[in-house]
Amino acid sequence: MKIVILDGYTLNPGDLDWNGLLKFGWYEVYDRTTIDDISEIIKRIGDSEIILTNKTPLTKEVFDACPKLKYVGVLATGYNIIDIQAAKENQVTVTNIPTYGTRAVAQFSMALLLEICNKVEHHNRAVKEGRWSKNQDFCFWDYPLIQLEGKTIGLLGFGRIGQAMGEISKAMGMKVIAYDQYPNDAGEKIEEYVTLDELFAKADIISLHCPLLEDTIGIINKNNIEKMKDGVIILNNSRGPLIIEKDLAQALNSGKVLGAGLDVVSVEPINENNPLLKAANCIITPHISWAARETRVKLLNIGIDNLEAFLEGKPINVVNL
Repeated sequence: MKIVILDGYTLNPGDLDWNGLLKFGWYEVYDRTTIDDISEIIKRIGDSEIILTNKTPLTKEVFDACPKLKYVGVLATGYNIIDIQAAKENQVTVTNIPTYGTRAVAQFSMALLLEICNKVEHHNRAVKEGRWSKNQDFCFWDYPLIQLEGKTIGLLGFGRIGQAMGEISKAMGMKVIAYDQYPNDAGEKIEEYVTLDELFAKADIISLHCPLLEDTIGIINKNNIEKMKDGVIILNNSRGPLIIEKDLAQALNSGKVLGAGLDVVSVEPINENNPLLKAANCIITPHISWAARETRVKLLNIGIDNLEAFLEGKPINVVNL
């Protein structure tokens, strides 16, 4: 059986091992496949029955041109790159990796917050540039430093990652409030659920952990920012389109929003004209919350488990039932 990995580099830039796939057949790995070149995608799939992909899109045209294809394993949680209906019509099973990096993503969200509050890298750079050596006082700081104890953090989305962020926040002395369309008992054990408008009004920090749905696209917008406290901090390492970026940039530049920590943007890689690149007090990292080696190992192992379950006739994590 031939297995093709269309874009393996992101998951495995060389520090992991694909050989767990050998028990199912032989595999071919492409580091990258041009995402807008349909002919290249079709050529690389060829007569393969099994495809693994992270961000290479599979459209109806691709499925129709690859009749031997039986299985697509998405090596990520999001599967919007796949035409799910076309896969179903062509009797192709599609799976994803629903949970693999909960703690790592929550950790990274807190790292963004701590950088905003403490400006560690800025002051490290200032010391190495000689400013401390030349300073007449025993210390200095260029930005107001913020203590998180006693602050209220509002978690917009309170699933596994939101709850993990809630646990970390409570351990640091913060009050946790959360909004979720589907409250559950596990969340209530962590802290209190509130309405969306209450979260906007009460939170000193707003951290986004909700999926990208029709009613969450652009949920951070001019109107909702106006409902927030002056000097609020906004974090997003969930999905970029949750934020109307020009509205957030304007709020940062005006001081309404004190700072933002973002690991995702609406178009990735980021466009050079994205207004957030020049916005005040905005930290942007290149979608790496998930990328700790430990989480990538787990992701790959789950991807292999998904394939094995499919081949045994008992598929799991199927997204196109």
